Order: sequence, then structure tokens, then C-alpha cells
Amino acid sequence: MKKNINIAIIGLGQIGIYLYNELNTKKKTIELKTGKKINIIAISAKNINKKRPFKINKNIFYNNPLQIIKKKNIDILFELIGFSDGISKKVVEAALKNKIHVITANKALIAKHGDYLSDLAEKNKVNLEFEATVAGGIPILRSIKEGLSTNKITKVYGILNGTCNYILSEMENSKDIFANVLKKAQKLGYAEPLNPRLDLNGSDAFSKIRILSSLCFNSKISKTKCLIEGIDNIDIKDIEIAAQLNMRIKLLGISEIINGQLFERVHTCLVSKDTYIGNVNGVMNAVILHGKPIGNSYFQGEGAGPGPTSSSLLSDMLSILRGNIKNPFVITGKNRKFLKSYNFNNYVNSLYLRFEVKDKPGVLSVITNRLAEYNISVKRLIQTPNKNKNIASIVIITHKSNESNFKNCFSAFKNNKNILKPITIIRLYNE
Repeated sequence: MKKNINIAIIGLGQIGIYLYNELNTKKKTIELKTGKKINIIAISAKNINKKRPFKINKNIFYNNPLQIIKKKNIDILFELIGFSDGISKKVVEAALKNKIHVITANKALIAKHGDYLSDLAEKNKVNLEFEATVAGGIPILRSIKEGLSTNKITKVYGILNGTCNYILSEMENSKDIFANVLKKAQKLGYAEPLNPRLDLNGSDAFSKIRILSSLCFNSKISKTKCLIEGIDNIDIKDIEIAAQLNMRIKLLGISEIINGQLFERVHTCLVSKDTYIGNVNGVMNAVILHGKPIGNSYFQGEGAGPGPTSSSLLSDMLSILRGNIKNPFVITGKNRKFLKSYNFNNYVNSLYLRFEVKDKPGVLSVITNRLAEYNISVKRLIQTPNKNKNIASIVIITHKSNESNFKNCFSAFKNNKNILKPITIIRLYNE
């Protein structure tokens, strides 16, 4: 690679601005460590007039990022727009076809189009780097690709969304309700101010688990419909009852191989306070790998924000500057196959169930009898009446049963007029 490297940054949101500053202030450090001089020769954003902490150099600004690829001699392009399709995909696709190295933090793009874009990178002998798509500043993808590359990994799971982890932790600490804690997270910059839906409904974490699955299991990115649940339905009651049980509620992304089949999911879990994952709080992320011969490997760090994300973006850039041209998913596209999906209905687990009901005789027995009809037995029961409103909360911890039994049972409750709200369901998780 030549000594002077031309850089383009597409997208000047929080991360793009932070990265722009990092590249400018760390030029000497980068040259010292790689022998390369970097120059930002093109930038692009939706609005040139948006207030930013630095003055835009109009000579290098492009409204249309695709024009940068046509008019400028770019060596490395940072794509920081977001979204799985539209201009994000077009820019990355065009760059790779023009033999430009691409570095992205766009998890939705890689989770949806990673296989196709990876094939383009391999064909054109350039890098497609995406360390920043998973777990912020934690070097989890590079660890899987390089440090743990000869291990047979059978399971990866963890806390992959700092926004959700902060909200759940803060609800426990402050005893405040979900809506108020969400507003606080938005003020602190932990949650999107306008539309935090993708964080809260589990979609963000699921994009990350699909990327992790592909790397851990040397497979194509799964396209199968999977269980994705978020934290929207978690009430302060659930946080308090979990504490009574010496447990915490965490949103976990989980992927594992069961009988040669891929089992991916994202959902809330009750985890013991005595476990490692039960003590990862605030905006922190954590990823745990089960592998042979390494055993269990634990990775923890800040998973969101411009600082941790830029750390990963710069790490990818330094890898490219050192001349490391490699397959994005380590294994070539033709050697990666789709794995058969595990049937979620066969999964055996215990559940936490919260029913909000009318407080009158016979309601509890109807619920427990209905559970028994579907071979679901009660391990623990907590009933909290509200005499003033003639309602009650009934929390049931079940013994293990399969998801098919649970699904059929819950559908049978839908027409029960004594159950006032949808059932809150949280799966128990044992490390």
C-alpha cells in the first residue's frame, strides 16, 4: 500500500464527528504505528448547515456520497450513515466495486447484506471491516477472527445493547418506571432522542447476534425468522420481584449450536445476581463465548457511544494500513454454508409469568389448572393483591417445559376476561 492514504467519511452524526476529530488529532500516532500518512479528502452528510463542533470544509464536502467515489481517489471509506438499505448499501457496494477498502459501524447493513458485500470485497481484493458493529469498543470480532480462530465455538451470548441494559439497571437502582428512565437515557445520549424503537424491541441486539453467529460458526448469515423480544413490556413490578428472587432482568442475545442446528434469539432473561452476566450493569456490554479448547471467554466494555465506536473504527483502519488484506468473515464465501435452524418450539426452559387479574375467587385456580392441562407445573407463586382497585398481580415461576406447550397454553388465556393485560413473559437463564 502507498504511503499517503486518502480517507472519506460518509455520515457526520455523533460517531462521524467524533471519528473526524480522532483522525485529525491522531495523525502522528497513526503514522508512527503504521508508517502511513492519512488525509481526509472527502466528507458527506445529509445537511451541510447542521450545527457541528467544527467548521465544514466546503471544498471536501459532497451532498451525494456516490460522487466521492466517482471523482476522488479514495483508499479507505468510512460508512457511518446507518440503515440496512438505501444510500448506505449503495455507497458500500460502489466503494467495494471500485476497489476501495470499507469500514462500517452499520450492524443492520452487515446483518442483512454482509454475505453479498463480503463476496464483493473478496472479488475485488479489498477489506470490508465491521468491528464497530458489535459491542462498541470491545474487540470481540477481531478476537473471534484471530485470537480464537482455531477454537471450535459452540455458543455465544451476552448483553449486546447498552441502552436496554442501562434502562433495566436504572429502573432497579432508582425504583422508577420504564417511561421515566427512558427519558433519562435519552437526555444522557444513551437512547435515540426521537425513535429508540430498534434498541428497545431487540432488533439492534439481533443484528449483532447474527453477525456473531456467522463468525463463530463459520456460516452464512442466517435468514430464518427467530424469536426477537425487547424490554418494552417490563414493569417496575418485574424488577422488584426479580430482586426478591435474588435475580435481575437482562436483555440477552444468544446463539448456539444444538444437535448441529443453529439456535438464535434475543429476549429478556431472569439471571441470578450471583452470576457474571447478572453483574454487568449500566451501559456496559458483555459477550461470553464457549469454545474448545479455550473454555469460556469473557469480554466486557462500553458498548455504545462515539468514543468506543471510534476506537473500533480506528482499529479496523490500522489493520488495513498495515497491509492486512483478508476475508471479511475469515472463511471465503463459497466455503460458508447456511446452517439448519433449530426448532424453537422444542426448546425447554422455565418461565417467569406475570398475570394482571381481577381479584376475585377462582381466578388463580383457573390459571394453574390451565397450566397443568399443558404439562406446565408451578415451581413458585407470588400473589400481590391491590384491594383498593380489586385487582391482583400473580407471578408464577414454572418448572421446565417446552416452548410449544407454553405457546399453546397462552393462546388459551386470550379469551379469559379476568386477565386484564397481556401476560408478561421472561425466560429464566442459567449460565
